[in-house]
Amino acid sequence: MSHPAADRIRPPDTTSGRSTASASPALSLWFSLPADVAKRFRPHMGTVAGKILAEIQGSVPEYAQPLEGQFGTVITTAIEKAVVSCIDSIEDLRAAEDDWVELFREVGRRVFLDGRSLNSLQAAYRVGGRAAWRYISAFGQAMRLPAPMLCVTAEAIFAYVDEISSCSVEGYTMAQARAAGTLERRRHRLLELLLATPPSSPQTIAAMAAAANWPLPDRVTAVALEPREGHDLEHPAPSMPEDVLIDLEGARPCLVTADPARDLRTLSTEMTGWRAAVGPAVPLAEAATSLHWAYRTMDLVRRGIVEDAPVTRAGDHLSKLWLLLDEFLLDELTKQALGPFDGLTPKQQLRLGETLLAWLDCDGSTPEIAGLLKIHPQTVRYRLSQLTELFGSRLSSASAKFDMQVALRAHRLLGTRPPGEEAG
Repeated sequence: MSHPAADRIRPPDTTSGRSTASASPALSLWFSLPADVAKRFRPHMGTVAGKILAEIQGSVPEYAQPLEGQFGTVITTAIEKAVVSCIDSIEDLRAAEDDWVELFREVGRRVFLDGRSLNSLQAAYRVGGRAAWRYISAFGQAMRLPAPMLCVTAEAIFAYVDEISSCSVEGYTMAQARAAGTLERRRHRLLELLLATPPSSPQTIAAMAAAANWPLPDRVTAVALEPREGHDLEHPAPSMPEDVLIDLEGARPCLVTADPARDLRTLSTEMTGWRAAVGPAVPLAEAATSLHWAYRTMDLVRRGIVEDAPVTRAGDHLSKLWLLLDEFLLDELTKQALGPFDGLTPKQQLRLGETLLAWLDCDGSTPEIAGLLKIHPQTVRYRLSQLTELFGSRLSSASAKFDMQVALRAHRLLGTRPPGEEAG
């Protein structure tokens, strides 16, 4: 039998001092139904909540198992709360506007913290909405509710599903952002510990790696990074794998990777506007050493000693790194090994220096020296005579010749002539 009060949709509330415009669209739709509908449906709330839960567990694989623990409590509470909020809002819109928004945010947060799928949760909401509509539709037809009223009820159910789904997505996203921020801070701290001098203890590294969810590799490679002139530092960082520890905001940008073959390809293609210098692969405890040689390599690039490329490997320039390891010692070696050049003009130093290095490289072959320097063999003989006068017996000493060769090669890299008279 139909009920007179249920034959029409309720007009907007003008007596409570509050408009339905201030409420959520879904609850406003529920409030537009006659209050008598709520009274007649209240005895069914427990039944419909049970049917929603059963339908979800039968249709969504992730929820097929018994819902136990904190997650189970949150889900069952949320289903019960959803039913109660909708029915309460039919009679009193204000009574329903309590903590349901925060509850469904908590559902999303709990889904993230438990490592569950947000897609499965949203599927559960849709399944639950359909289950609720089937039950309420059958109830409405039994009560002979008008078709327009049933249409409003259907609209209210699915609008409510959209709203609680949106709240849960918000809670999930907020929890994800907080977790990502915490993880990022822990990984930044881990990178600092790995690169500390003196090195941090293995126990400290292992503990922080566990907290940062970073698997400990046996060997790592450090990469020094430097923005090119004019590069916009606000440009988004490249998308690197999760196991790469990276710092682009510090005074000395760098990264540490356990898989350089994989990640150097990314550096070459994605880090436009940056140059990278790659240190040697080392045991984990020596990560700081790898970074030291990466920075030394970067310095050679910056000074033009090594060709500027998107990615420069220290391993390709070991002799240069060794020759220029300590420029103070290089100066001392030069004074000792090439002292006879003192007193010569800069032009004489340059010519005799290149002839001496060619002689050392070619093992004394005049024709080879002439070809290498593109000068006449007689000119070579003349210069060698001058070198013999200057260096004497040193030219027959293996250790002296080695020192000369090292000093001359280093100065060639630096683009300077051996110490002697300064250019006037």
